[in-house]
Amino acid sequence: MSSTEDRIKKIVNDNLDVGREPNFDAKLVESGVSSVDCITFFKIVNEEFGLGLVAEECRQFETLRDLVTFIDARG
Repeated sequence: MSSTEDRIKKIVNDNLDVGREPNFDAKLVESGVSSVDCITFFKIVNEEFGLGLVAEECRQFETLRDLVTFIDARG
């Protein structure tokens, strides 16, 4: 698991009530997390990784793996 995956996993575990380990390949819309919680999650990710994503841009990430790939490609 990459360092980015570890950091994302910690953010998920600390801030989203998914009741299980995050599945990096599952579609986010099928995770059972509310849209409000998703917005909060992406705000935290923005802060953690120095991103400037707005809510509309977050829709481009279908899975957590997509988000990790995006973050790793920037660094």
